[in-house]
Amino acid sequence: HDSVSAQHAVLQHRQVERKNAFDETTGAPLREIVPSVIDLKSTNGTYLNDNKIQDSMYIELKEFDVVRFGDSTREYVLLHADSVSYTHLRAHETCADLVC
Repeated sequence: HDSVSAQHAVLQHRQVERKNAFDETTGAPLREIVPSVIDLKSTNGTYLNDNKIQDSMYIELKEFDVVRFGDSTREYVLLHADSVSYTHLRAHETCADLVC
């Protein structure tokens, strides 16, 4: 798409430390791998759930988040292996009616 930069954004799995979560045996902070997106100061922006994200800042992605680049109409939806189908979710327009 013409509104998407050559190096627009990065989707990355990052290891993060969970706040107030510690290993019961060692007391060490718990860490987990989470998907994230970062906009690389693109001209037309990166959108998360129809909201433009700030550039140069990692944003953690959650199940069913929708990412879009620039003015493209293509949407990328984060699904887990056991996610309820996105088509089913769109029919409800909210996760409130589903067990997510």
